[in-house]
Amino acid sequence: MSDFTTRPEIRGTFGVVTSTHWLASSVGFGVLEKGGNAFDAAVATAFVLQIVEPHLNGPAGDMPAIIHSAETGDTKVLCAQAVAPAAATIDHFTDLGLKLIPGSGLLATVVPGAFDGWLMMLRDHGTMSLREVLQPAIDYARDGHPMLPRVADTIAGLQDFFEAEWPSSAAVWAPDGNVPAANALFKNPDLADTYDRLATVADEAAGDRAAAIDAARAEWREGFVATAIFDYLKDAKVMDVSEEKHSAVLAPSDMADWRASYEETLTLEYHGWSVHKTQAWSQGPVLLQTLSILKNFDLGAMDPNGAEFVHVIVEAMKLAYADREAYYGDPDFSEIPMDYLLSDEYGAGRAKLIDDTASLEQRPGRVPGFEHLADAYLDRATRDFGVEGVAAQEPTMAHLTEKRGDTVHLDVIDRWGNMVAATPSGGWLQSSPVIPGLGFPLNSRAQMFWLIDGVPTSLGPKRRPRTTLTPSFAEKDGARLVFGTPGGDQQDQWQLIWFLRLVHHGLGLQEGMDAPLFHTMHFQGSFFPREVKAGEMMLEPAFGDAVIDELRERGHLVTVSDPWAVGRLTAAMREADGMLRAAATPRLMQAYAVGR
Repeated sequence: MSDFTTRPEIRGTFGVVTSTHWLASSVGFGVLEKGGNAFDAAVATAFVLQIVEPHLNGPAGDMPAIIHSAETGDTKVLCAQAVAPAAATIDHFTDLGLKLIPGSGLLATVVPGAFDGWLMMLRDHGTMSLREVLQPAIDYARDGHPMLPRVADTIAGLQDFFEAEWPSSAAVWAPDGNVPAANALFKNPDLADTYDRLATVADEAAGDRAAAIDAARAEWREGFVATAIFDYLKDAKVMDVSEEKHSAVLAPSDMADWRASYEETLTLEYHGWSVHKTQAWSQGPVLLQTLSILKNFDLGAMDPNGAEFVHVIVEAMKLAYADREAYYGDPDFSEIPMDYLLSDEYGAGRAKLIDDTASLEQRPGRVPGFEHLADAYLDRATRDFGVEGVAAQEPTMAHLTEKRGDTVHLDVIDRWGNMVAATPSGGWLQSSPVIPGLGFPLNSRAQMFWLIDGVPTSLGPKRRPRTTLTPSFAEKDGARLVFGTPGGDQQDQWQLIWFLRLVHHGLGLQEGMDAPLFHTMHFQGSFFPREVKAGEMMLEPAFGDAVIDELRERGHLVTVSDPWAVGRLTAAMREADGMLRAAATPRLMQAYAVGR
């Protein structure tokens, strides 16, 4: 392991918190210092991330987490990816003349999920009151926090649109017509009041701690929060990226009836590691599929920054992501052939498709009994989107697509060995108008659905959209690891590369994050306008000209990014002897690991 990294790898025994913003990491660690556990700290961290990175997540977004309990030894998925409304039918959308679900506005809204998920984690696994974990977020919203330059730039680019089409957003993000200055204090008093009222409901509830938290959950889905949402939605019809005005299909019963839930992880054994991911309602299994393919290559013998390493991984990811597009979806509504897709035999067969040349084809596997799903993917990726992979509906409203929201991530380990990896997203300031009086917008996650029948990602009532959100957990010989990243379709790509360098080349947590990254855009994108960019990949210039030239000679369509521009990874690890480690990417200079 190199002695030279952009920042130290955090080590200690008491606890570690790492996230995509230094304020959130510090708040989470402060909760550990006050005696809270990893679950308390994760919830506090998450609510601060909603304040300081509002272009990346919000309370009405979504959140998957993988949690590990030191007391029981159980590792579970907490699913706070909520479902499509009961009125969200394909006929309703196609009757509006749509071929794709817009990537912004009210029509793309599914049930808000993140808030309920975080409170369920706190109720079932935490020790603190809702007030204790919410107060830091309330304070930052009310008293102000330093506005990230990227957030200020995003708001500046949207100001005219907000003022013309989404005035409730203009009132929050550019109050009195003033775009917030980079690094200046920014306040969101409406959101502070919303959180404060919810905490007060818990404070005043009868019964024990769990009952108090459940009272706040009920207030969210059926009390003043729901009332404000549906008072606004009953008359709202707003412009979205389709260049038309649309209304939401979300109804009060949709929000009142939904709850976050727990489920089992999917696992794969890889070089002694047991790797855990979410089920196929997310893209999480694509990392496992790629590992299954890569079992058939001697990655340890390859230079981790060399052309052969990059080429083999890119080609394996293309195959796994093609299967994502063909076969993944909500397992509650579709049969997903996951055992077959994760089998050693299938992975070995897919590995044989990789040679020395970059593939420019979409190549989903032919799963017995499911071949029609592979054909359906090829049909929409080629017929509907053209051989060049450019969507026919690419919008002219670039201000809503080029500035679409992304995601945040956090990892927490406490001194007892409880662990959380979570990837909250949705409810971005770009997604839809702010709900008047609440200080936050709804989400636009329904854009992941297809307006066609018969595929696992078909739009349908009560279905979960196949999200890109994908935290990770891995364990080997008593050591346990949580990690993840923002990045949409790139999340499992960047995580995979970092994990492979850890496993095969012994790179440390921070050293692996400092190493140059890459990703492919070959497959069909998850976000409007659902582009296919056949053969295209991006990598950082630190790989060097020789590697870049060789990749182009192999047939890859290479775009070289700006320096330090790819990936936003964080990770935390508990060694078998109790040593804790944590790291955070230096890219964008806002993610930080804290611990002792």
